[in-house]
Amino acid sequence: MPAKAEKVIFSAEIRKESKEMSDNQLTELIEKYLDGSMTAEERTQFELLRKNDATVESRVAEHMQFIGLLKQYGERLELEKRLNAIHDEIDVHALKEEVTIHPTWVVRMWRNHHSKISVAASIAIFAVLGTLFFTGKLNNHESNFERLSQEIGNLKHSQETLNTRTNNIIKDIKGSRTNPGNFRGTGFALSSNGYIVTNYHVIKDADSVYVQNAAGESFHSKVIYTEPANDIAILQINDSTFTKLGTVPYYFKRSSTDLGENVFTFGYPDGKDVFGQGALTSSTGYQGDTTEYQVSIPVNPGNSGGPLLDDKGNVIGIINAKQTQIAGAAFAVKSAYLLKAIQNIPSDSLDRSLILSTRNTLAGLGRKQQLKKLKDYVFMVKVYN
Repeated sequence: MPAKAEKVIFSAEIRKESKEMSDNQLTELIEKYLDGSMTAEERTQFELLRKNDATVESRVAEHMQFIGLLKQYGERLELEKRLNAIHDEIDVHALKEEVTIHPTWVVRMWRNHHSKISVAASIAIFAVLGTLFFTGKLNNHESNFERLSQEIGNLKHSQETLNTRTNNIIKDIKGSRTNPGNFRGTGFALSSNGYIVTNYHVIKDADSVYVQNAAGESFHSKVIYTEPANDIAILQINDSTFTKLGTVPYYFKRSSTDLGENVFTFGYPDGKDVFGQGALTSSTGYQGDTTEYQVSIPVNPGNSGGPLLDDKGNVIGIINAKQTQIAGAAFAVKSAYLLKAIQNIPSDSLDRSLILSTRNTLAGLGRKQQLKKLKDYVFMVKVYN
């Protein structure tokens, strides 16, 4: 096909909505983008697509991460292959016979350690012994024994570290369900089918995002919409192991909440589940921000993205723990701005319906019962950078 025609076809494809692309088509575009085979114009078009489509941006990040993991795994295999080749070239038996004519502590050390050390460690030990023998320093038994013991310890530690890292890479490639990433904050369910809300600053600059439920299960998620000005991010769980939640038990309040209203929150500061309660103390947030409430609940950065609920269990805001300058005060993005953000999500970013609950089954319950029902819908948010 002529280059000009091929370019026209590509340009047409790059302008398609991401929903209209098949996974294979999108993967081919990403691979072409990453291997540098795009023209300058094609690359510009694709970067615009990345910028305007959170789904494409997430797929690019995941592809880059996967390529990196494969590269690290390949490098580890190559290193192991080289070490084994070097080991095969060494006449181990001859070296052992050479060493046995020297002081008995060398023999004891070999017998005690030869079955415990790796290929790399055995090579290093013989190299040190050979150097000591030919330089005439083998007679200084005590200091040389300490040196060799230290070498063994260092090499065993290095090998264990390499093995641990490699095992983690293999688990990642095979889709292990270990909890990845670094803890960043809290999020909570918008619907039973996997839509989650958190703060934008919690997932900012993340390559991959995971959410972890109260049972300790982690699920890969993608960012489908953000509003940095209001510090809102909408996530979607796109993990095959995820099963639907029950009906979301809280209602998202559209009207303003009065001063003095009793409020509470539930989140994961420091990676542990924590309940906090207090009152709504101001109808504006930090420095008079009208998009937020001020509340008298002590929070930590890990509370960011958690729900703020009134006494009846209606969601009235999203805890924002960025600002901590005012002692004893916390802030929360008003739920009205969350509802506007949901309305602003492009339809092609939603591959399943996002329907908010119209009932509040927390109303009328005691606080303990409210928390028991609530915790199944509040998640820890972790990220890869």
